[in-house]
Amino acid sequence: MTEVSFYHLRTRPLEWALPRLLEKILERGARAVVMTGSDERVEWLSQQLWTYDPGSFLPHGSARDGDAPDQPVWLTAADENPNGARFLLLTDGAVSGAVGTYERCFEIFDGNDEAAVGVARQRWAQYKSAGHSVTYWKQNERGGWDKS
Repeated sequence: MTEVSFYHLRTRPLEWALPRLLEKILERGARAVVMTGSDERVEWLSQQLWTYDPGSFLPHGSARDGDAPDQPVWLTAADENPNGARFLLLTDGAVSGAVGTYERCFEIFDGNDEAAVGVARQRWAQYKSAGHSVTYWKQNERGGWDKS
């Protein structure tokens, strides 16, 4: 079964946390799909990934860029895996019917939004009942993660 990790954003926003999670995935030589809630959000996140750190480069692409098989990180609003990724990062409440085909799924949610917290609790129960291994990470004051 897939390892599903919930990432509870508390002190830093998605555009700060996402690049750091993706860097760790790429350091392992792995690929990722980042699924968002809309095509507009895909484009916004793409811009954030290009500019989050002037001294860094985080290779990624989307349907707008093409060449999905060559992209180590694929940004999409669709439930797809065109780059052969082992890691799925769900943001903005995006839902995938293919979680079980990935090695690991990251459910990233805004802990300052009560509706998002409620949805995360429901998804936790759904993943558990489906037999997935579920873990919970809470963002600490430094922006790092504490496993609970």
